[in-house]
Amino acid sequence: MSRFLTKTCPRLILAGCLPAPAARSARTYASTASPISQFDWEDPLLSKNLLTGEEVAISETAERYCQEQMLPRVLRAYRDEHYDPKILQEMGELGLLGATIKGYGCAGVSSVAGGLITRAVERVDSGYRSGMSVQSSLVMGGIDDFGSAELKERYLPEMAKGTLLGAFGLTEPNHGSDPGSMETTARPHPTKNGYYLLSGSKTWITNSPIADVLLVWAKLQETGKIRGFVVDKRDAPAGTLETPAIKNKNGLRASITGMIHLADCPVPKENMFPHVEGLRGPFTCLNSARYGIAFGTMGALEDCITRARTYALERKQFKGNPIAKYQLVQKKLADAVTDAAYGVLAAIQVGRLKDEGRATPEMISMIKRQNCDRALYNARVLQEIFGGNAVSDEYGIGRHVANLFVTQTYEGQSDIHSLILGRAITGLQAFV
Repeated sequence: MSRFLTKTCPRLILAGCLPAPAARSARTYASTASPISQFDWEDPLLSKNLLTGEEVAISETAERYCQEQMLPRVLRAYRDEHYDPKILQEMGELGLLGATIKGYGCAGVSSVAGGLITRAVERVDSGYRSGMSVQSSLVMGGIDDFGSAELKERYLPEMAKGTLLGAFGLTEPNHGSDPGSMETTARPHPTKNGYYLLSGSKTWITNSPIADVLLVWAKLQETGKIRGFVVDKRDAPAGTLETPAIKNKNGLRASITGMIHLADCPVPKENMFPHVEGLRGPFTCLNSARYGIAFGTMGALEDCITRARTYALERKQFKGNPIAKYQLVQKKLADAVTDAAYGVLAAIQVGRLKDEGRATPEMISMIKRQNCDRALYNARVLQEIFGGNAVSDEYGIGRHVANLFVTQTYEGQSDIHSLILGRAITGLQAFV
């Protein structure tokens, strides 16, 4: 997977070193024979036993990097609303970018392993996971799924290293949950054969101010069909492309967010995805990212649990008792630990089905909706354990609460996922 991971994870899948999943021998799992001596509140349903040794090694390496290298920076980054692009280069050096993609310098690991990486990153901060998810799932994943062989060779190797950064342009100022009504257009260049001119605006675009490559979805003026275009900033003439930052956010302050403004920006025809049209393209990319979010938010919730438990054991009130002794506090912790355990199991199951080609979009909607909702709800409840101290950003719980509100909202707000599930259950379309 990478120089660092190879040393610590000798069985890690390297690009080309092992056959595709369908050709592999039966999956072997991590320690399954050891007797249960006591309840483990950090892994209450022993989800680790469902992982392969390879996946455990990947998870441990990702967790170590995140806790040792990312966690010490996050408080200052959040306060200053600053994102350091070198983080993506560090992730690239470890092989964490585009980890589920096969070839092009990517690791080609399982969907579950990719989810464990997002869980480790989001345990530190949802903003850091957002930056990684956009690079890996939305842009690299989109190019890998739908790009021509030439586009893959041109962009994926450098993106896997984190030396070329990407952003995904779908959401518009007037069209969030209704991307089919997008206003961004692509029309044939009137004088330059083989080029399109893109015009329109995208907003709430993670990484756009620092991105080198923009995956922009636009409607062909000729047909009204939605197509994907790889827009290379380096090739855009002055005045045709701007990516201003959106500042003063209440959440995801440790990531960078911006807009994309296109004004007859010329893009060569070969940079258009050749064989996908309509919303299938962007929704395929979004489903991969939504899976990562479903797994990642469990990392954020688990960090909230750890912080709240530690605080409750150390904070003494009423006759010198730790507040963890009291029933109301214990119920809050019990509820959160239960939801986290269920959420992790669901994410692992869907990841297995995804690799077997049996995961449906509704399954992704279910775990994205449920895990984001429960992570946000429990984080807000656990915040109460800190009392007034929760107002201080040094305790970290308020940062997770603010971030998790955003994760519940983007890439399909929870109510939208409810309607997706409702349509699948009843056969009736509720989108009007």
